[in-house]
Amino acid sequence: MAIKPKISINKRPPLDAKILFKGIQDGKREALSKALTLVESTKLEHRKIAKELVQLATPHSGSSIRIGITGVPGVGKSTFIESFGLFAIQKQKKVCVLAIDPSSEISKGSLLGDKTRMEQLSVHSDAYIRPSPTSGTLGGVARATRESILLCEAFGFDYLLIETVGVGQSETKVHSMTDIFLMLLLSNAGDEIQGIKRGIMEMADILVVNKADGENKRNAKIAANQLQQALHYFPLAKSGWTPAVETMSALNQEKIDVIWSKIQQFIDHTKQNNYFENNRKSQAVNWFKQSLTDQLVERIEKDSRFTEELRKLELSVESGNTDPFIAADKMIDFYFKYSSEAPA
Repeated sequence: MAIKPKISINKRPPLDAKILFKGIQDGKREALSKALTLVESTKLEHRKIAKELVQLATPHSGSSIRIGITGVPGVGKSTFIESFGLFAIQKQKKVCVLAIDPSSEISKGSLLGDKTRMEQLSVHSDAYIRPSPTSGTLGGVARATRESILLCEAFGFDYLLIETVGVGQSETKVHSMTDIFLMLLLSNAGDEIQGIKRGIMEMADILVVNKADGENKRNAKIAANQLQQALHYFPLAKSGWTPAVETMSALNQEKIDVIWSKIQQFIDHTKQNNYFENNRKSQAVNWFKQSLTDQLVERIEKDSRFTEELRKLELSVESGNTDPFIAADKMIDFYFKYSSEAPA
């Protein structure tokens, strides 16, 4: 009786951060996509590889221009991004879009439809669109957006466009990780001035009244004038830049060259007065502090030594027996007390 040969099952080779990063440096999109998936993952084994990838990418990052783009749903963010991206490509630039999609708190799913809305840009060889779910992250920004920025810069993109979901809290997050912040507005959305939070307007470096075409051109100009007048009452930004207000039609690609020119003027201005470099340094420190907080919370939530105490405090807060602030203080005390008593 003949012995049947053993059938070997091909197993996936273990992920190697150095090999994956080499693929990124070689311009392999598959490697970049896989790396971005790893930094977005919450699995422990993926997080270890992701940290190594970020360490490898950091010395090769920082050369791109990071642009934050915000605006309410329906303002035309995707249309603007596609129009701007195609214009940049015409100028021999490589463009990456990190589009943050809102996740459902119920199903945890997200639409991730930006590629379908940017049909021309998504198929261009010099463009890359990465939709990322917020996964419930406060502020509507994906948890690993900063890590994604470093990996995309290491890949060699000249412009990174970070699109917010436009829900009101994401602006501050995106502003803290970009070089320039654009706010898109509509001229027919009610009272243009009263309907906008002052804090958001103060963050904007360029305000763009979109959909200024056809019969709406006149309304767009009126809205732009109102915005320009309102900005006179705001204090001068730390960058020393006076916010610009423009009208455009992203759909018809009208005045996209004007917006491009304003962005270049802002970058030149902030590089000359050293704000650009100082802002990057400040953002790196903020990133460190946020990462410290995130990792501390993650360690408490996933470590069985602390989950029991955490649950007790949650129940105490839920029942009204303990103030949330006091409970947080107790949890921190418990964490450090236990950590100091634990054997090295």
